[in-house]
Parts: sequence; C-alpha cells; structure tokens
Amino acid sequence: MPVLGAAVGALLRYVIPGRETHGLLLLPALGAVTTATAWVVMVVTGWSLGEPWIWTLALVAPIVTCTIAALVLARVRPARDEQRLHQLLATR
Repeated sequence: MPVLGAAVGALLRYVIPGRETHGLLLLPALGAVTTATAWVVMVVTGWSLGEPWIWTLALVAPIVTCTIAALVLARVRPARDEQRLHQLLATR
C-alpha cells in the first residue's frame, strides 16, 4: 500500500505547480508515509481489509496531504529562501 501512496505523491509532484520549491522525493515519501499511517490506524481500530473504505481512505489521505504540502511549500519557500539569502549576504 505505501507504494501506491508514493506513486500518488510522485504524480502530484508533476501535476501541482511549484515543484521547484521542494525536493524530488519529498511528495512520494510523504505519500508513502501518509498511506502507511492511515492504513495502520484503520487496521488497528478494527477496519476489515475487505471493506472498500479502507482502500479508498488510504489512497485519499496522501492526495490531501501531498496537495496541501505542495501548495504551502510553493507559497512559503521562495520568500524564506530570499530572506535567508539576504541574511547570508548581510553577514559578509
């Protein structure tokens, strides 16, 4: 199941604009971790593996998480990089 989450993250990396603001493996890794975590939580809480909802939610979780992460990074990262560059140049 984490492989599917990683695939979702890799796909979202190329669908959502702003991929230059984060690393190549960030969204696939986040997708894999999110899927594995959602899956374990649902299994431990008693969800049956035969239910379609466990599969659906385990694949929706990385979509939501990776989309939010990509959008936030695309908005926040350039300003923080610029600020850090000014700090580094000011200490010269």
